[in-house]
Amino acid sequence: MIEPGIYEHFKGSRYEVVGVGTHTETGEALVFYRTLYGDYSFWVRPLAMFAEHVDRDGYTGPRFRRIA
Repeated sequence: MIEPGIYEHFKGSRYEVVGVGTHTETGEALVFYRTLYGDYSFWVRPLAMFAEHVDRDGYTGPRFRRIA
């Protein structure tokens, strides 16, 4: 389960997860978060994608990892 907090993307940027919600039409779980850089904009991403492991550019591990 994704909990609110500060997460780091595997490419290095940091984000604040506000919470997890449900898409009204599909029932899909979505993670609501904001960037901790630039304009501090808000974003949503499917929970399955947020929590998945990636294998890219020599990195293997979680797409996001909770750091605080």
